[in-house]
Amino acid sequence: MGQQPTIAINHLGCEKNRIDSEHILGLLVQAGYQVDSNEDLADYVIVNTCSFIQAAREESVRTIAELVETGKKVVITGCMAQHFQDELLEGFQKQENQTGEAVAVVGTGDYHKIVNVIQQVQQGEKVTEISPAPTFIADENIPRYRTTPEAVAYLRVAEGCDYRCAFCIIPHLRGDQRSRTIESIVAEAKRLVTEGVKEIILISQITTNYGVDIYGEPKLAELLRALGEVEVPWIRVHYAYPTGLTPKVIQAFQETANLLPYLDLPLQHSHPEILRAMNRPWQGRVNDSIIDRIKEALPQAILRTTFIVGFPGETEEHFQHLVQFVQRHEFDHVGVFTFSPEEGTPAYSLPNQLSQSVMDERRDILMRVQQPISQKKNQQSIGKIVDVLIEQENPSTGELIGRSARFSPEVDGLVYVTGNAALGSIVSVKITDADIYDLYGHTTS
Repeated sequence: MGQQPTIAINHLGCEKNRIDSEHILGLLVQAGYQVDSNEDLADYVIVNTCSFIQAAREESVRTIAELVETGKKVVITGCMAQHFQDELLEGFQKQENQTGEAVAVVGTGDYHKIVNVIQQVQQGEKVTEISPAPTFIADENIPRYRTTPEAVAYLRVAEGCDYRCAFCIIPHLRGDQRSRTIESIVAEAKRLVTEGVKEIILISQITTNYGVDIYGEPKLAELLRALGEVEVPWIRVHYAYPTGLTPKVIQAFQETANLLPYLDLPLQHSHPEILRAMNRPWQGRVNDSIIDRIKEALPQAILRTTFIVGFPGETEEHFQHLVQFVQRHEFDHVGVFTFSPEEGTPAYSLPNQLSQSVMDERRDILMRVQQPISQKKNQQSIGKIVDVLIEQENPSTGELIGRSARFSPEVDGLVYVTGNAALGSIVSVKITDADIYDLYGHTTS
């Protein structure tokens, strides 16, 4: 067969997409392909794309176009491949006097076929490998080559979504929910521990709905308790929809020692009328009571949330309701996004669309409202000794950089640490200062 080609992967998008990229890498390495992070040295570049909003699509297209222009053969995988399929092959055909082109598109439910796809394009074929409705979910038996820092790993408990929020295209791109078994998830968690992982972050589209499709009811509480038996110091939960935080789940948080009291609640809005328009009417009835219940049951809870401003029909009254909601509940971390009209979703054709300038202004206002709250929350750590997972070292200053339980990777702040500690270790740090986003301190030993 001769020497195998060298393949690079360019990863775009969320951590769920990252896991797909890691499985793609694992499968290629297992099959004997050379994988290089340097795209210049690669015969093929796989671009694992994002298509969640317009800005993400633009970044994906720009990345593919630049690679094609530099003569690369590009395999397009991920959400944009699922979304636009053959349009991408046609749009990035080989032009006169250039060798670069898109040679394959691979859907979100088909990335496990990547080795076969590469073999086909090596034979000169153009390949479209896209299932109309994705049904695949990788388990612990699919090889994986992690791209996160050594001590951190994302662990997917389910894929796809059964909800149909009016603004969201994810069910079209990722399919309906399909959960892994508790046994499969625990087996992968145990293997990650043998690889040196100290923090496992559970992800899916709606983690609190975990297990409904295979067990007939949500089984997050049972999963959390099972993972509590795994010898990993930290387990963090992302994408916990508020209505799924039942007393049973809250009790699992209270009683599972390695489960961080960190809850990522993608609330999106506070006003019942906007939530109804978003096709999230159930949430408007329970927002306040659930948050109050969480704070009462878990006094140490770290609450992160995201909001969409500028949804069609959002009035100044609706927006002020959201501002007051943020002021009242004092979340530790808040992300704010402007509405992005996605073709194929009900919200795309709703009346009373807002201008981008109004949406930008509302985003900026809400972020300004949150900043002093975030700073106050961070300042509460001053004088305390907290556990910090050390992930980086500044080679020129020796300063260490890590995260405490308050901070999830990439979306929250960092802890800047003076002193000595090994990368990948969890050490005690006395916090001496704080700002809006970050903490500062020194090791205690």
